[in-house]
Amino acid sequence: MAAPYSMDLRQRVVDAVARDGLSCNQAAARFDVAISTAIKWIDRHRRTGSFAPGRMGGHRPKKLVGKYRDWLLGRCRERPFTLRGLVAELAARGLNVDYRVVWRFVHDEKLSYKKRRWSPSSGIGPT
Repeated sequence: MAAPYSMDLRQRVVDAVARDGLSCNQAAARFDVAISTAIKWIDRHRRTGSFAPGRMGGHRPKKLVGKYRDWLLGRCRERPFTLRGLVAELAARGLNVDYRVVWRFVHDEKLSYKKRRWSPSSGIGPT
């Protein structure tokens, strides 16, 4: 994952525009950063008085927790299911989730299985 630019570089770009009178394009060229980056730093400094980076990344909490998790575990264990069917059943219960969310839950809980077609043995048994 990319790291934010240093505070020193941000300070120099903001100073070049605010104090030295350069345009954002000129400051970006001087300090070898993208024009859009310089514009964002200047805009942030004008709005908030700071040019510090915002939060990067983060964690998205799981949707299938609590009563929905308990229901889904019981539902998956009681009879066969399809992922799209589970998505529809959850929507009927008031929780709109994506197919991928249900797939991840079923996979993490080890509730899925591979369907194998029955086929006769290929060899002939002893006589």
